Amino acid sequence: MDVMPSHPLTVGFDLDMTLIDSRPGIKAAYLALSAETGTPIDADLVVSRLGPPVEDELRNWFPADAVAATADRYREIYPTHAITPSPALPGARESMAAIRKRGGRAIVVTAKHHPNAELHLTHLGIDPDAVIGGLWAEAKGHALREHGAHIYVGDHTGDVRGARTAGALSVTVTTGPCDAAELRAAGADVVLSSLTEFPAWLEEYAEYRG
Repeated sequence: MDVMPSHPLTVGFDLDMTLIDSRPGIKAAYLALSAETGTPIDADLVVSRLGPPVEDELRNWFPADAVAATADRYREIYPTHAITPSPALPGARESMAAIRKRGGRAIVVTAKHHPNAELHLTHLGIDPDAVIGGLWAEAKGHALREHGAHIYVGDHTGDVRGARTAGALSVTVTTGPCDAAELRAAGADVVLSSLTEFPAWLEEYAEYRG
């Protein structure tokens, strides 16, 4: 899929802890899952390390042969518990607007279950040009490449790997579980404190590109 000629700038974004603070909602969903299954889950620990697919986290709390079914159940109850409590992070809407101001496209590429990602974005009034769910780390790179993304913005070292796989510029924010040193060590090209810094950075980047 070639979007380059009509859209000279395409920017991908991660969702959790990049565009939205999903910690309150995910904590609520895990507490509900714990109550339903009778399995103790430290929900505060869970939300301190968001990024990888839910199956990776559930392996810490459930037997291996129960993980797939438990992940399906988590995704089923997620909309009831997680959408309303999760706000947009500062700068999220302004970053989308900055891209559109330059005639560009903004896409979301996330490990989150696609329907639940869409629910978050709709609830918050964030309207990207495309949403691709269920992809983590290097797998994100394939979607980014398909959409012609020049830049991928994320908060996790896995997002850096996705950007690298796509040959895209890795822009990171420290609003998630990884600090600036971790992100730089993973190969991030740019480290911002939050998306509030993204519009000004994008302006400088566009001027540099000419």
